[in-house]
Amino acid sequence: MIRMENVHKAFGDNRVLQGMNLEIPKGTSMVIIGGSGTGKSVALKCVLGLIKPDSGMIYVDGKDATKGDRDAFLARFGMLFQGAALFDSLPVWQNVSFRLLRGPLKRPPEYAREIAIEKLRRVGLKSDVADRFPSELSGGMQKRVGLARAIAAEPEIIFFDEPTTGLDPIMSGVINDLIREIVTEMGATAMTITHDMSSVRAIADNVAMLHGGVIQWTGPVEQMDASGDPYVEQFISGSAEGPIEAVR
Repeated sequence: MIRMENVHKAFGDNRVLQGMNLEIPKGTSMVIIGGSGTGKSVALKCVLGLIKPDSGMIYVDGKDATKGDRDAFLARFGMLFQGAALFDSLPVWQNVSFRLLRGPLKRPPEYAREIAIEKLRRVGLKSDVADRFPSELSGGMQKRVGLARAIAAEPEIIFFDEPTTGLDPIMSGVINDLIREIVTEMGATAMTITHDMSSVRAIADNVAMLHGGVIQWTGPVEQMDASGDPYVEQFISGSAEGPIEAVR
């Protein structure tokens, strides 16, 4: 569903992606791991077209991601942002149905509200949450609302940006389980970026280790612990010793 071929991206002298190659099969969940500042978010933004690569090719469902109808292209994606990124001035149901109320997917408000309540229930929130504002919700509830919004338009591809950041271990487990269930249920293709190993083990079908602007290793999650790759081994063990230099 997603293929990156020799993708390069630099910001001035900072060469972030230096020939990234990655394939995400349709209907599978890929988790990209790597330290802070290694380019995980840049890779995601390149696929979405929010950042233009300096060179290389990106294909979505076999087609050049830079060509064609931009609105139709983006309509295929859902996104769970790192900090939930809810609109403070809108009630929860309007946050969830934001895409259904605007743009090419525009639906009547009554229909959009029904869909929002349905998706809120899917992520374990009661219908009375629909009329609250984000400031009235806990961090875990806000993350669930963000997840409901990500799936509201039934996307084919869903991106998860650090889905458990700022959550306690129990709520992190709840969110991980929800993501796994929903991605499987929808048959969606998922791309997650995280450094939370509990998320990796709960969400991933396949894992890719990004370091030095390239994918150092990729394979099924069940092979990760025995990968034999020094970058992967150091990252999952959290060791200060290894090829990944700790920033001091």
